[in-house]
Amino acid sequence: MKKTSTRLADGRELIYYDLRDDTVRDAVDRRPLDRTVTTSEVRRDVLLGDSVAIASHRQGRTYHPPADECPLCPTQGERLSEIPDSSYDVVVFENRFPSLAGDSGRCEVVCFTSDHDASFAALTAEQARLVLEAWTDRTSELSHLPSVEQVFCFENRGEEIGVTLGHPHGQIYAYPFTTPRTALMLRSLATHKEATGGENLFDAVLERELAGERVVLEGEHWAAFVPYAAHWPYEVHLYPKRRVPDLLALDEAARTEFPQIYLELLRRFDRIFDGGDGGNEGAGEPPTPYIAAWHQAPFGALEEFDGVTRDDFALHLELFTIRRTSGKLKFLAGSESGMSVFINDVPPERAAERLREVASS
Repeated sequence: MKKTSTRLADGRELIYYDLRDDTVRDAVDRRPLDRTVTTSEVRRDVLLGDSVAIASHRQGRTYHPPADECPLCPTQGERLSEIPDSSYDVVVFENRFPSLAGDSGRCEVVCFTSDHDASFAALTAEQARLVLEAWTDRTSELSHLPSVEQVFCFENRGEEIGVTLGHPHGQIYAYPFTTPRTALMLRSLATHKEATGGENLFDAVLERELAGERVVLEGEHWAAFVPYAAHWPYEVHLYPKRRVPDLLALDEAARTEFPQIYLELLRRFDRIFDGGDGGNEGAGEPPTPYIAAWHQAPFGALEEFDGVTRDDFALHLELFTIRRTSGKLKFLAGSESGMSVFINDVPPERAAERLREVASS
């Protein structure tokens, strides 16, 4: 992998990640851009104990442009985009309309491929490995920023999720605090560790799932399963079998196997609504909308979680779709949005069975 860092016309950082070591990246951003001005502010909710990012400048962000005006495609002639070069393998750059900025953290965009009509599932194993290396490198770099406490790599796919740019891409949020979801895991981890005399809750969960009926895929170094208490109709958790706190700690064997496991998982997600799921509109169903979310240990202090260290946390990816059957979405209505109590219409055991049935050819 070759890494080349440059600056866009408004001062934002852009980084090329290339498969070939002899690739030269010297294209200049020719757009007449003013320096980016953001209004991001993090406010604490004293009743719930969580935080909200207020980012009014995002109202003006690019919204469903036509394909020939996509800002994530490479620059071609006088059609200028966020990527100055005429081609790329993987690119990461500071978001022009960030939810978090300055002392409130940082937001980055990750373009998985220059092919506008592709998807992550369509990448080769070599390309997917390069994305993994980019995620890992950015986690390392962002963790050293003084305002950053947790790094979150994720992909939103599909208009149903709220994606406004059709080009295959993900994002990285670098938060100035430990996120509420991670804090809940850490509290459960601490409680279980104390109650069992030191047993790790993540290890216990993985061991239980591997012995059960909800395993979807299993390799030598990774395991994917539908969790016992899945919140979403189709939800899969992907764990390295050797517990590590973050992407940086994955060994070479796990990095090598990851593309095969993850690409197969994504391809199965694209097939689950192609008939046979109880709906009658499966044929021609649009690609499955999903969120893929990496959970990594925070880099900040963990004193509030008694007896827990970073090494107790288990890196894992959660992949889920808001589609519950062909042509129907799972909405977060009163119970979910008002009380944070999810109601799942698809039994996790059936979801796992379905994902085993649709093994890609």
